[in-house]
Amino acid sequence: MKTQTKIATFAASALALALAAAASNATVTTTSASMEHCYGVALAGENDCAAGPGTTCAGTSTVDYQGNSWSNVPTGTCESIETPYGHGSLTAVERP
Repeated sequence: MKTQTKIATFAASALALALAAAASNATVTTTSASMEHCYGVALAGENDCAAGPGTTCAGTSTVDYQGNSWSNVPTGTCESIETPYGHGSLTAVERP
């Protein structure tokens, strides 16, 4: 009786893991397809990439709202994001 319980528990766990993995992959695909690069909205060290000269990529912006660094935001929202220096931009922008 204990062996049957162990087998049933193992099968249920395997099924749960497979479903979780499938759901996770579907979320990643949907999320990345509905995002766009938004320049000038990231806080220092929180950019997704493109932080300009002297930086390597993600997390390397040196100031808040650096105009040549971007963060991924939901498609269609970038230019409505307000910062102390103006709105987000779909291209690199000049910032003080």
